Amino acid sequence: MTTATVKDLYPTRGATEVTVPRQDPVLWGSPDTPGPIAAAELQSYERDGFLAVDQLIGPDEVEVYRQELDRLVTDPAIRFDERSIVEPSSQEIRSVFEVHRISEVFAGLVRDERVVGRARQILGSDVYVHQSRINVKPGFGASGFYWHSDFETWHAEDGLPNMRTVSVSIALTENYDTNGGLMIMPGSHKTFLGCAGETPKDNYKKSLQMQDAGTPSDEALTELAGEYGIKLFTGKPGSATWFDCNCMHGSGDNITPFPRSNVFIVFNSVENTAVEPFAAPVRRPEFIGARDFTPVR
Repeated sequence: MTTATVKDLYPTRGATEVTVPRQDPVLWGSPDTPGPIAAAELQSYERDGFLAVDQLIGPDEVEVYRQELDRLVTDPAIRFDERSIVEPSSQEIRSVFEVHRISEVFAGLVRDERVVGRARQILGSDVYVHQSRINVKPGFGASGFYWHSDFETWHAEDGLPNMRTVSVSIALTENYDTNGGLMIMPGSHKTFLGCAGETPKDNYKKSLQMQDAGTPSDEALTELAGEYGIKLFTGKPGSATWFDCNCMHGSGDNITPFPRSNVFIVFNSVENTAVEPFAAPVRRPEFIGARDFTPVR
């Protein structure tokens, strides 16, 4: 399917920034659909665009996933795989993509009903993994991720037509208020910010280290933050944050001695599969934006 057969509800990467009210539901499932998320939590998610879970997985499980993360980032073969992204300054691994295909340990986490069950409940359908990765923020200078909406990128560069995608970030180390934690503007998911500027070819090679295309202006961020405020997420290992694909979010550098590592999984509805990019000359590689729409079982 091409973009010519799908209406572009969210124009972006044009001459100027634009704002568009959200055209899609936040919750696609029925409020009374059974699942791991309680009705009151679903209402909170719809209002704010996120849901924090104090302990999604237990301490013993955290240790298993943390050991697997350590194994992956110290494996020379993984380091030189195109799915690994390194810090520009330290040349240490920053992210490893498609971990549910590289590692059976993380594949099991994706299939865990505590994880995929919540995604199905929010999106109201079967789901597949649009993207998975481990993020590593060691102490003493690991760089952050600048403010952005994931959907803006996934729409522009991967071809996702609608906002029917949810992400979960599961902490594998302590998330303090000082070591580069996730920040979200509550309620920002209800406004789409289309960014200015064309998408360079193979933009992902630069953007995964330091984002440029798809970055909101200071003026737009100031307005959004003034309207919605900013929430910083902290939590013990095993805690998790679910958030809507259009939330304006980012994270700061980690200049503390305390590392911050997490596993990040993006679930997309099987009824919202990718078409051709809406605002990019070519698709991103499949390890970043999947083209295998097989439902998670």
